[in-house]
Amino acid sequence: MVTGTGIVLIVDGANVVGSVPDGWWRDRRGAAERLRDRLAERDADEEIILVVEGAARGVESVPGVRVDRAPGSGDDRIVELVAAHAGRECVVVTADRELRSRVEAYGARCAGPRSVRPGD
Repeated sequence: MVTGTGIVLIVDGANVVGSVPDGWWRDRRGAAERLRDRLAERDADEEIILVVEGAARGVESVPGVRVDRAPGSGDDRIVELVAAHAGRECVVVTADRELRSRVEAYGARCAGPRSVRPGD
C-alpha cells in the first residue's frame, strides 16, 4: 500500500485515446505520447499515472506524468494501482463501465475522457 497526500489521477490511456476518432489507430504509440504530453501540461497538484498497453508500451515517463506499462490487461493494472493507493484519493479517467465499477469498489472516483481532453 502506498500512502501520502494529494490526488492520484490514473488515466486509462487506451480508453481516453480511443475516445476521439482522430486516426489514433494508425499510430497508437504517438497518440499515447500526445496524451501524455497534454497531461504533463496540467496545472494541478496531483500525481498523474498514465496506464498504457499493447502498441503504446514503448511510451516513456516525463516530468509530471508517470507512464505505467501494463504487462497484460490495462484494466487489471488500473485496479491494482487503485488498490495500491488505498488511503489516498484516486480518480480514474475512463469511460469503461466495467472498469468504473471495479475501481469504485475500492473507493475511487471516476471521470470521463473529456476531463483530460478539453476541446476534443
